[in-house]
Amino acid sequence: MEQPGTAASPASGSMFSWVSKDARRKKEPELFQTVAEGLRQLYAQKLLPLEEHYRFHEFHSPALEDADFDNKPMVLLVGQYSTGKTTFIRHLIEQDFPGMRIGPEPTTDSFIAVMHGPTEGVVPGNALVVDPRRPFRKLNAFGNAFLNRFMCAQLPNPVLDSISIIDTPGILSGEKQRISRGYDFAAVLEWFAERVDRIILLFDAHKLDISDEFSEVIKALKNHEDKIRVVLNKADQIETQQLMRVYGALMWSLGKIINTPEVVRVYIGSFWSHPLLIPDNRKLFEAEEQDLFKDIQSLPRNAALRKLNDLIKRARLAKVHAYIISSLKKEMPNVFGKESKKKELVNNLGEIYQKVEREHQISPGDFPSLRKMQELLQTQDFSKFQALKPKLLDTVDDMLANDIARLMVIVRQEESLMPAQVVKGGAFDGTMNGPFGHGYGEGAGEGIDDVEWVVGKDKPTYDEIFYTLSPVNGKITGANAKKEMVKSKLPNTVLGKIWKLADVDRDGLLDDEEFALANHLIKVKLEGHELPADLPPHLIPPSKRRHE
Repeated sequence: MEQPGTAASPASGSMFSWVSKDARRKKEPELFQTVAEGLRQLYAQKLLPLEEHYRFHEFHSPALEDADFDNKPMVLLVGQYSTGKTTFIRHLIEQDFPGMRIGPEPTTDSFIAVMHGPTEGVVPGNALVVDPRRPFRKLNAFGNAFLNRFMCAQLPNPVLDSISIIDTPGILSGEKQRISRGYDFAAVLEWFAERVDRIILLFDAHKLDISDEFSEVIKALKNHEDKIRVVLNKADQIETQQLMRVYGALMWSLGKIINTPEVVRVYIGSFWSHPLLIPDNRKLFEAEEQDLFKDIQSLPRNAALRKLNDLIKRARLAKVHAYIISSLKKEMPNVFGKESKKKELVNNLGEIYQKVEREHQISPGDFPSLRKMQELLQTQDFSKFQALKPKLLDTVDDMLANDIARLMVIVRQEESLMPAQVVKGGAFDGTMNGPFGHGYGEGAGEGIDDVEWVVGKDKPTYDEIFYTLSPVNGKITGANAKKEMVKSKLPNTVLGKIWKLADVDRDGLLDDEEFALANHLIKVKLEGHELPADLPPHLIPPSKRRHE
């Protein structure tokens, strides 16, 4: 047992601990051995009291539960019907999942959480929201109309060991469908958006129209732009020229809705296992798929940081909310005219925002949506609001200033112990190694499986240049090599790297084979490929191989 106020002993191995300031005051050690445990305790002890005091949960987001801190990274798929959301999941896990339906008509009419389980099966929504091990208990608030359209498909699958995937109903066009859902679709998506690690918006290269409901959904995801990635699916069904136009139109449409100065990342491809209809852009699709896979594979590694980031966002919003509610309370009369004053305050909420912003030096970006806040305030009893309680706010400020910084150290330590790419199995294994790995046999990898030295076929051309550069004892100096190499117009930093790779024997001179190798690497770079960090074995000149 450790003495109060001392840090954890190094013997705890991969567990990390730190002692909070409150614990030192109480002379009892409060040890956080993992990031999840630290976040859970900070939330319960420091942020939750502020949220409850100012009714944060009635306005913004339900209270967080233990499962929110412990659950695996989640990926949310959103898109109009028939954009390939369910097929995308099928492509990733390479397995059918319970409850899956695919077709050109609107097929998926439910929210399906595809998660790991020992056996295949479906857990209905009403059972899901009472399971304390799942992070879905607070979805209960959306009522039966939603819960009848929510289920968990569980199956043993290596991809789902590391991540969970949420499939959503296809978004339809027109007002009628939005009303007939029976629950607030955008609000449910917003609930998921707060808790997931990645939001993938899928678009079909054939039908780019963004319906009213889809536009509303994207706006509901407004505070989570950092989680959003866009996939332009079924791109193999159109010619290159059309694809460029479609890509341009998509960027233009998204720019109007997402309304940020940064350009959102769009991955172009055909995310299923069928042959490409128009294979012209095969290389582009392969590179894009590889980039998207790397992004998804990084999620488990960055999950703790994402939860920390979301808790900070939540704390900032809770602080602003407390200032708004206490300001409204302060303006209310004690006895008469409460109702008329309430109407006046709701209508002039923008002025209260400005006043809070000025008094407490808060950024305008931290405030909740004015229109949404006005709607929610209409039904509230202002007389039950609480006045400002500085102690609660000071506790949250202390958490943001001190506790989070210490927890950040544990995040970095936990990350360093994890492999770079944790998600394995399914489509993630298909392109990792072997001849179908991305870029295999291209650029510096060209000739990897050849018996002959790949540079040899162009060596006669390079030799002609070599013998014009005044070789002495079969070698040319760096100065003479430079005169020829700068003709490529590549920057000196790149040419310097090529020189290091080509000077295999490290004598500061190049013989005819090394000079040919330098020219081969210049050609690789000019063709748009990256240079290797170290010279691959198949590129080592034959005469130097015996020294390796």
